[in-house]
Amino acid sequence: MRYEIRLSGAGGQGMILAGVILAEAAAIYDDKNATQSQSYGPEARGGASKSEVIISDEDIYYPKATNIDLLLALTQEACDKYIHDLKPDGILVVDTDLVQKLPDGKFKTYTVPILNIAQDKIGKMIVANIVALGVIVALSEVVSESAIENAVLARVPRGTEELNRKALKAGIEAVKKLKKD
Repeated sequence: MRYEIRLSGAGGQGMILAGVILAEAAAIYDDKNATQSQSYGPEARGGASKSEVIISDEDIYYPKATNIDLLLALTQEACDKYIHDLKPDGILVVDTDLVQKLPDGKFKTYTVPILNIAQDKIGKMIVANIVALGVIVALSEVVSESAIENAVLARVPRGTEELNRKALKAGIEAVKKLKKD
């Protein structure tokens, strides 16, 4: 099993940290092999940025994601820029409000109000990346829920553990609700 994930959005949305946390969840808590890489647009904050995570049961000989199983796009620019490597049978996850023009393809598309959940349900936009991790894990099951929770709690600033746990659970619940509808 080799599973490639690309997390993309605008610089400052926490996609790099989300990728690091996802890779740590796989490697440290689920005992899988994982690599994480990242790139920023020339303007860093505000420009398109991406973090790529490869998770595998076997050795990872090539650490670049080229055949994406799941693409998270929190902005229209990120969706347009990074969609090209998504597998035909892959998963596209976009933010409901910021990605209005969905690309054509045979992949499965999920529109989730990630930023809205962070702001309105959790009360802090800064946890949108953690909400997104909940969505990704619930859709892909590439790591266990306990692994992602442990990785999140190990990485977030002291004193914000409960806020981030709530954000993660909100992302997971959003997918459960989508699957019911």
